[in-house]
Amino acid sequence: MGEEDNFWSSGPTGPCGPCSELYYDLHPERGYAGADLGDDTRFIEFYNLVFMQYNRKDDGTLEILQNRNIDTGMGLERMAQILQKVPNNYETDLLYPIMECAAELAGVKYVGADHRTKLHLKVIGDHMRAIVYLISDGVTPSNIGRGYVVRRLIRRVVRTGRLLGIKGDGRGDAEGAFLPIIARTVINLGTNIDPDIKRNSVRILEELRREELRFVQTLERGEKLLDQLICEALASVDGTENCKPILSGKDVFILYDTYGFPVEITKEVAEEKSVTVDFQEFEAEMEIQRQKSQAAHNVVKLSVGGAVSEFLSTVSETEFLGYDTLQCSASIMGLLVNEIPVTEASKGDEVELVLDRTSFYAESGGQIGDHGLLFVQGSGENMRQSIIEIKDVQKSQGSVFIHKGFVKEGTVKAGNEVNAAVDAMLRQGAKVHHTATHLLQSALKKVLGNETSQAGSLVAFDRLRFDFNFHRPMSEHEITEVESLINAWIGDAAPLKSQIMPLSDAKDAGAIAMFGEKYGDEVRVVEVPGISMELCGGTHVSNIAEIRGFKIISEQGIASGIRRIDAVAGEAFINYTNSRDSIVKQLCSTFKVKGEDIPTRVDNLLEELRTVRNEVTALRAKIATIKASAIADTASVVGTAKARVVVANMDDLDAESLKVAAEHLLTLLDDPAAIVLGSCPGDAKVSFVAAFSPKIIESGLQAGKFVGTVARLCGGGGGGRPNFAQAGGRKPEKLIDALEKARADLEASLST
Repeated sequence: MGEEDNFWSSGPTGPCGPCSELYYDLHPERGYAGADLGDDTRFIEFYNLVFMQYNRKDDGTLEILQNRNIDTGMGLERMAQILQKVPNNYETDLLYPIMECAAELAGVKYVGADHRTKLHLKVIGDHMRAIVYLISDGVTPSNIGRGYVVRRLIRRVVRTGRLLGIKGDGRGDAEGAFLPIIARTVINLGTNIDPDIKRNSVRILEELRREELRFVQTLERGEKLLDQLICEALASVDGTENCKPILSGKDVFILYDTYGFPVEITKEVAEEKSVTVDFQEFEAEMEIQRQKSQAAHNVVKLSVGGAVSEFLSTVSETEFLGYDTLQCSASIMGLLVNEIPVTEASKGDEVELVLDRTSFYAESGGQIGDHGLLFVQGSGENMRQSIIEIKDVQKSQGSVFIHKGFVKEGTVKAGNEVNAAVDAMLRQGAKVHHTATHLLQSALKKVLGNETSQAGSLVAFDRLRFDFNFHRPMSEHEITEVESLINAWIGDAAPLKSQIMPLSDAKDAGAIAMFGEKYGDEVRVVEVPGISMELCGGTHVSNIAEIRGFKIISEQGIASGIRRIDAVAGEAFINYTNSRDSIVKQLCSTFKVKGEDIPTRVDNLLEELRTVRNEVTALRAKIATIKASAIADTASVVGTAKARVVVANMDDLDAESLKVAAEHLLTLLDDPAAIVLGSCPGDAKVSFVAAFSPKIIESGLQAGKFVGTVARLCGGGGGGRPNFAQAGGRKPEKLIDALEKARADLEASLST
């Protein structure tokens, strides 16, 4: 058999090989003449063995993999379908109870339902199971990364439920949410398989409720926009036979992509109002979106290119000694300049080195790579020592440590013996902040609840950043409680323990694993007895007293359901405290008060500032009314209705004062009266205001539309109500011309 039928690859490049696919025949009674494995009503592929022996390169050629293997996969749902003798995966006991729950909420039955209804129920069953497990594992809905995947799945289930006819929670509460009800079925099905989903059930249900209700609001905004677009489409019809109301495909796409509004609902609502939809244009917009997505997808490759790949395949994994020592002797196994393998590098060259052993920590688990120096002792005629300054260390192809830096002195050659020396002060900063990160996670679980989990971290030499799942900002009291708890632990001076153990034993012992991290059969467990136990390969202090102190600098939201804490510990904590102390002393000197009286003094100053600002505003308003009174007598009388028209340049009045002046003029002039005032309150800034009396509005003029047209002459725009509106612009030099146009247009409109 050829490549099309008997070969599997992960993408355009990367590992691949021949495969053996096993199919089950659901209808052997049909005989085998003309049988087609592509007939999924009869044959089901339930097992696949891929013999991974090649690596496909960029040019399409195949090379033998250094480490070959067999990739085996069997489908659980497909085996259940075969054993339970049902027509598809969805009707197995893995998914059918979820669909039954959704059907009950929608008031329908799966058995006997039409194809469209069954399809909607299958979508809900499949998506809800994925959603529950993802949230249980720590993925929360957001607009980035895996969080965006969950959000899109949730939104599709909500839309699908509405298409099925589920209203509110499906049980009488129109303001309720139905996802938590279905999620309970998923949790009950999975409790014996994955106990974590039962433990995380409160967080899962609350997250789903909050996300559904938030999206329903978005859908309702979409419905309002759809109503507006339909009204505009109906209004555009000129009455001729060939002119029919139509919704543009671009507008339908905006509803779908921005508001998550189902195309089926758009079509249904439009047809009810006798409005058609331009689906050809909609598909064109969808195709543009697909092409953008595909373009982004195609840049991802699974192989390391060219010379670097060949080079890395020739070196062994680096032996890491950095848990026990900051200095060691090592041999340079490989040397690269500009990603090209070389045998020698000179002073000033930026280099990447691979050592057979190292005391340098390579970036992983959120902790950045060590900095330090490599010393090469000269020999022969040139006894001068060469020095390489290391500014970063990264891992590649498993555990090959790549030391990145530049040659500071002398020359360096592949094969040289070096003395590796990690910067001890920076390493201590990393150790302090990494251990503090573990304490922070434990403190957050105690203060906010066990459902809180890590969503990312950064451990630097001078700070830490910790992202975690939580649905609201922390209160000041909660932040203080977390800080106090951590500092109390630091004061207890507990020793830190680390040990290597099987992954299963570590999980049984209660060690916390970071979602998304890959772990081997054996893992390193870092424990602060009675406080924290985590799977972690990072560097840590030997006693938590070394942390010295801990302070949260900020707590903020970075995405829906994701909070971020920035904090300092150790020497950085001391520096931060000293800096704040210096600021307080400076404020005490400036305000001539004690430190504890600074807040009161600041409040008093702010109150004084507010009072002065109010006085200034009142004075400006008074000046505006005086100016308005002065120009009231200049009003021209236009048309048979004897409308009073005032158009004036008010010099540098600000927008608020301009408003006061217009309102005052309107009280001085009899109805009908039309007022347009303009000013230049600052550089490159123009303000306009229009005020029309009731009879002016009855004549067909509206202040909002009128002032917007005037402002466009000054490079701006604006609008408002029919009786009062404001606008702005960016071209003060056009103010006189704009006011002249306003006068001419008013007189022309009111002259009849």
